[in-house]
Amino acid sequence: MKIGDLDLGNKPILLAPMEDVTDSPFRTICRRKGASIVYTEFISSEAIIRDNDQAMHKMDFTEEQRPFGVQIFGGREEAMEGAAKIAESNDPDVVDINFGCPVYKIVKKGAGCACLKDMDLMKSMAGSVVDAVENKPVTVKTRLGWDDRTIKIQEAALMLQDLGIKALTVHARTRCQKYKGDARWEWLKKLKNTKGLEIPVIGNGDVTSPEDAKRMFDETGVDGVMIGRGAIGNPWIFERSRHYIETGELLPEPTVEDRIDLCIDQLRRSVEHHGERYGVIIMKKHYGQYLKGVHNSRHLRADIMKESEMQPIIDLMLRFKNEKMFATAS
Repeated sequence: MKIGDLDLGNKPILLAPMEDVTDSPFRTICRRKGASIVYTEFISSEAIIRDNDQAMHKMDFTEEQRPFGVQIFGGREEAMEGAAKIAESNDPDVVDINFGCPVYKIVKKGAGCACLKDMDLMKSMAGSVVDAVENKPVTVKTRLGWDDRTIKIQEAALMLQDLGIKALTVHARTRCQKYKGDARWEWLKKLKNTKGLEIPVIGNGDVTSPEDAKRMFDETGVDGVMIGRGAIGNPWIFERSRHYIETGELLPEPTVEDRIDLCIDQLRRSVEHHGERYGVIIMKKHYGQYLKGVHNSRHLRADIMKESEMQPIIDLMLRFKNEKMFATAS
């Protein structure tokens, strides 16, 4: 699959942009674990053009993360144009537009999913970004529609293609669904079968296992699969999905020791990148998923959440790991 001149190989598995999740440390880990491309958290165009420290920090990346995309959102054409130019100057591999965030505080500003109610707005926003970005491919991530009555994803895809958008990622839910109910993969298949559509289509929604990733490829014909919530605390999903798709063989689930070691690695990277206070806070989104299904981990999770410094958290996790290893050896 190619996004412009960027070749992601056959049946790529992508990391979805997620607010307060896909920071630089997590992106590095996901690339190491086989993600074909990783993206920033979504970043406000208004914050970017005002040189906001937090927005600039979100765009920080290392060469190890390539291929790497910056995702921007906004409700003003001028801000999106300016932000796109600044994002490109940061030298990502892709500039992505968020037309899919369902959160009310974003939508009320005319950003994210708001464009699903106004195709002319989507057209002008996307066109402005394409015109502003000179040397990088521009992509879009969106949803099926605002609600069941306004699903116009096929028309939107053709319009975006005509504007110069190089790939389209679709979360197969409407805005009104938010993250509830089943993702409607049948629409991904319809989209892939749209006459005249030539740009890659990337499917997103309800992929939480290697079997899900393969099934989305097989059932819908999408060119790539993007994984969001299924990767939190589970970066192994990328290498395990790739191996399953290529060989039909399921690699073993990560062990308790694997989970704790990688969680500690991410915590250390988080503190190094963000500083101790925020680095510890942002990791709270990940602990529960790293320890999901681990026997007798409830008290560990509760104790970790009480801590505000890195070393006590590491000590707690190592003690739990050693107890597990001792119990197994016995």
